[in-house]
Amino acid sequence: QVQLVESGGGLVQTGGSLRLSCVASGSSFTIRIMGWYRQAPGKQRESVATFTSGGITNYADSVKGRFTISRDNGKNTVYLQMDSLKPEDTAVYYCGVFYSGNVYWGQGTQVTVSS
Repeated sequence: QVQLVESGGGLVQTGGSLRLSCVASGSSFTIRIMGWYRQAPGKQRESVATFTSGGITNYADSVKGRFTISRDNGKNTVYLQMDSLKPEDTAVYYCGVFYSGNVYWGQGTQVTVSS
């Protein structure tokens, strides 16, 4: 059973930055497929930035050039550096991983960008 704990959300003004962290525990091997997702009120959860099994990064068009996903395999941790934040980035951000045939989600961390 994999557990995910996110941190780093908060309230920030337009143009500001935040860094989210997600620590995974409970896995026997390095988790390869992991990423960040978000869900705004009244909307479906969407992919923001992810790592494929081959280590390739994918970004949503809306965050390209502003967000950067990175990872520390030794710590089973994935990060999301968010710069030039906009009010439309306001959402609950979730860490998600695919491991041993299952999908796991963190509890989510709120990011609010004020205009």
